[in-house]
Amino acid sequence: MKFRRKSSDQDLTSEVPGADEAEEQARGPLDAEDLPDDGIERVDLGSLLIEPEPGRELRLQVDEQSGEVQAVVLAGPDGALELRAFAAPRNGDLWSDSKRQMAAEISQRGGTATEREGRFGTELVCQMPVSRPDGTAATQPSRIIGINGPRWFLRANLLGRPAMDLEGSGEWEDTIAKVAVRRGEGAVPPGEPLPVVLPENARRVDPPTA
Repeated sequence: MKFRRKSSDQDLTSEVPGADEAEEQARGPLDAEDLPDDGIERVDLGSLLIEPEPGRELRLQVDEQSGEVQAVVLAGPDGALELRAFAAPRNGDLWSDSKRQMAAEISQRGGTATEREGRFGTELVCQMPVSRPDGTAATQPSRIIGINGPRWFLRANLLGRPAMDLEGSGEWEDTIAKVAVRRGEGAVPPGEPLPVVLPENARRVDPPTA
């Protein structure tokens, strides 16, 4: 496993042997305490345990000023999946409130957010105006999925093809279902992000200078 920094992103790339595609999971994401003894070596990032998948890079989005990890990203040739875990009250429903707030914020920024029913319940299909590096305007599609767990809440944001191909994004949805969340026993206010940490066997690799 290697770890390298690219601007504000940190990449974790794992060599994963080829394997047949697993059958679609009937439920998920899972609580870390409920993980089966299946022999799968998951990448332990503290609050998130991620099952490596061939052809996808595991990256950490890091705040340049604080150095804190803001999100975990799985990137593939056709899109990306951004994951964030938050503390939640027992039997709480953070998604009902946060999806309304997010839709309002997207609208204020000139975008649109439409609710639809998906595999994990209600999700937001979004279109956001963005500027390309050359200064021209563009629209960035995304799908925001919220899952309420036992004292945690997982927010998944799909970008690229899986955000547009609503019926053909099953493999990416399977990836979300395989995620395990570790809430921890410490006191964390509802809505606060759960900490993400680097695995012990990750190592820093400086980017090439030329």
